[in-house]
Amino acid sequence: MTHRNNMGIFDFIGGEKKKPELTPFLPKDIYDAAKLDFSDIIAPSALKITPREMNLGDKLVRTFYVISYPRFLAGTWFAPIINKDKVLDISIFIHPVDTAVILRKFQKKVAEVQSQIMTRQEKGMVRDPMLDTAYQDIEQLRNQLQQAQERVFDVGLYISIYGTSQDELDKTESEIRSILDAKLVYVKPALFQQEQGFKSVMPIGDDQLAVNSKMNSSPLSSFFPFTSFDLTSDRGILYGINRHNSSLILFDRFSLENYNSVTFAKSGSGKSYATKLEILRSLMFDTEVIVIDPESEYEYLANAVGGRFFDISLSSDNRINPFDLPTPREDESPIDVLRSNIINLVGLFRLMLGGLTPEEDAIIDRAITETYALKDITGANDFSSMEPPLLSDFELVLAGMEGSESLVQRITKYTKGTWSGFINRPTNVDINKKFIAFSVRNMEDELKTIAMYIITHFIWNAVRKDLRKRLLVIDEAWWMMKSEDTAAFLYGMAKRGRKYYLGLATITQDVEDFLKSPYGLPMLTNSSIQILLKQSATSIDAVQKTFNLTEEEKYLLLESDVGEGIFFAGLKHVAIKVIASYTEDQIITSDPSQLLAIARAKKDSPS
Repeated sequence: MTHRNNMGIFDFIGGEKKKPELTPFLPKDIYDAAKLDFSDIIAPSALKITPREMNLGDKLVRTFYVISYPRFLAGTWFAPIINKDKVLDISIFIHPVDTAVILRKFQKKVAEVQSQIMTRQEKGMVRDPMLDTAYQDIEQLRNQLQQAQERVFDVGLYISIYGTSQDELDKTESEIRSILDAKLVYVKPALFQQEQGFKSVMPIGDDQLAVNSKMNSSPLSSFFPFTSFDLTSDRGILYGINRHNSSLILFDRFSLENYNSVTFAKSGSGKSYATKLEILRSLMFDTEVIVIDPESEYEYLANAVGGRFFDISLSSDNRINPFDLPTPREDESPIDVLRSNIINLVGLFRLMLGGLTPEEDAIIDRAITETYALKDITGANDFSSMEPPLLSDFELVLAGMEGSESLVQRITKYTKGTWSGFINRPTNVDINKKFIAFSVRNMEDELKTIAMYIITHFIWNAVRKDLRKRLLVIDEAWWMMKSEDTAAFLYGMAKRGRKYYLGLATITQDVEDFLKSPYGLPMLTNSSIQILLKQSATSIDAVQKTFNLTEEEKYLLLESDVGEGIFFAGLKHVAIKVIASYTEDQIITSDPSQLLAIARAKKDSPS
């Protein structure tokens, strides 16, 4: 056991120990002797070398070397080791070999193999496929060397693994061995050479193990050490940085098989921050963005980019008439558009009235049809320029129908009661801007789901009317997943959005409520991009099961910092860190302390 103190330099790193002074110290000498060298700072407190591993302070390290390779090496054979979620160091030593020396050896080897083949033929023995293959390989490589198409190298591959206990080291060793054995790559521990092995893996370029294998250029290229997971495309916006190798995660959601995404994260983990960053960058690529905002988090962003912010509440002047109809497109018939709108309205009334019996459902359906007919809106004529009915018109029609007494009583609060100003007026909301945000923060919780349904229905009609590249963001989507009707409508948008050039981004912190809905998993499967940020301990098991995460990925989500998590695109996923520029951060931040500082700075700045 070697112990260190602050008077010496850890010679294991490569420095020299200071010899004790025999002459008396002067004050300057005392100062110089007490100084810490850089190697003193980075060296462990103690070192112990055993035949199979080394103790570096409170860590154990074990070093291996590769002794054998298969005849063929796939281009990414080393990627599972590089990408393994373990602490390890890898060194690859490549020593060029003189081609002339190798050619002389090959000439001798070719003669030996030819002699063996001819001897077997003379004795009438069955030919040996291994000798034939060896002869062909040597001849081919010799030709490539002579034509300078290949070079030969002595290659040493060393791996050091780390752990806090013997069991952890043994488990990691077993995992690495099983991965490499499956590829016919065999390793051995550096028994009684752990010190030399560790020094060989250190970034000082000293191959003290010198366990090398001859290898030509082509298979050597498969060692390329940067085959770690990249998840990017050749165009799109920057979602974040790959935490594994610091590569960029670039994607254009409108180039994927569908344009939808889901984001799961606990409160305060940066989900709204990441979404606002995507919005800000998407606007630069001529994408129109519409947000349903439960907490008014997007108001500052809307003002900063010249968009519009609508407060939807009982006291607000902003109104949306649920009876509005979209203008049929050239490939749509008016009767189909009207029928689809009636079905959506039945779902809305089911939500507003606290559920409907089958008889009441039929009455509501007939009453909606007759209400439209009063305004001369039928599937047989062009209703694009006609004024749609209001909820009070529907109430009058409903009151004249047999068996509708209970329905009329329940709907009165929306036409004459406390909630009468909410949806019983013509629409006065114009969304003809690049960025639109609807806030329902000031809406009563009982009406919040209804409000989000009406807003979403209004947006869907606008999307169908005019084909443009749009992104619809629904923050706190669990509100809409609570009701089967709203969840079904949201799922319908996710499935049909591609036809209308619409991407749907759903964000939620209540993962379990989202997944409990019968439409939760279908929403996931219809989303090309999935983002998981920091998760709570209560929901992590459901997330792990849904996304088939490993234990390491599970703990990564539990221990992630703000803006960190896992980014999925199709079947691939990587660890992500969301990064914004200073200017972007000032626009999109939701941190109360930052917002307060910004407000104070504006207040103190001269006008």
